Amino acid sequence: MEGPDFAKLPDKELDKQLPALQVLARATPMDKYRLVDRLKQLGEVVAVTGDGTNDAAALKKADVGLAMGIMGTEVAKEASDIIILDDNFVSIVRSVMWGRNVYDNIRKFLQFQLTVNVVALITAFIGAITQYGTPLKAVQLLWVNLIMDTFAALALGTERPTSDLLNKKPYGRKSSLISKIMWRNIIGMGLFQVAILFMIIYAGPQIWDLPENGHDHPTKPTVHYTMVFNTFVWLQLFNEINARKVNTDLNVFSGIHRNFVFLGILIGTAVAQVLIVEFGGYFTSTTSLTAVQWISCVGLGALALPFGFILRLIPVPLEPHEKPTEESLEELEFLTKRDKTKRKPYQRV
Repeated sequence: MEGPDFAKLPDKELDKQLPALQVLARATPMDKYRLVDRLKQLGEVVAVTGDGTNDAAALKKADVGLAMGIMGTEVAKEASDIIILDDNFVSIVRSVMWGRNVYDNIRKFLQFQLTVNVVALITAFIGAITQYGTPLKAVQLLWVNLIMDTFAALALGTERPTSDLLNKKPYGRKSSLISKIMWRNIIGMGLFQVAILFMIIYAGPQIWDLPENGHDHPTKPTVHYTMVFNTFVWLQLFNEINARKVNTDLNVFSGIHRNFVFLGILIGTAVAQVLIVEFGGYFTSTTSLTAVQWISCVGLGALALPFGFILRLIPVPLEPHEKPTEESLEELEFLTKRDKTKRKPYQRV
């Protein structure tokens, strides 16, 4: 459609034409601005690229305005949200990929953190009302919070983007930050971990032939509550691997060998947990465990992996961006390959 014809159309008629509109030729700055405005009114997420002063209004109105850093005017740069420094449109593809990656990493961290919170709160509350006290002591909860807030943020926040992200539909404007898939994982894994911890709290003394922590609330560290704390931490460590996926993917180990930060944090946290349990003493309310007790704690924690796989098999309603798409990635893969070679920057013709 050409600009003069576009300008004559009333809004209602234009809205009917927009789904089929591919090219708007001979457009004035006001035509561009109106096009962006009408698309946003229809609920679309609009991105605009431009390099001239006449693009400034549309760049400013768009959800995301991208200006050319080399050939773009200062007015266009001021009106935009992102400046493409190399004037290369492949950079937009990379920015989309990284943007989706950052968003997914935030959701991974939230899924992991909420699971830990649910388990800790339920365990503390039920333990209190059943006169067993709080199985997790203050210093132990501080260590768990350090795992949950700092180390988990580093581990899950350093996942690098992959080309698979470009094969997914974009997130909608009204998409929930915590999806139904995440709620399934949080609630399912939370209940599983609570069941494991309650088994140790209430049946542990009989299973491992331990003196029971009961109504007297002993101040001396006991093997019983040390096993509760130790199993709780190992459940979180293995569930941190489950938290790497917040979508329909089943393989939580894909690409883990390339994320050295994630692996380093997992190994470092595991070593620190061993030292805390064996040598923490009164400060951490722990006592050393036997080999059988250690194997039991780590083994129970490792059950989070197969249970997480079973959880991912349970179907839940998918949001539009979570549904598989048949769109081809051939063009994006071609652009990505070309981006690895030296190219001349975009030039105005």
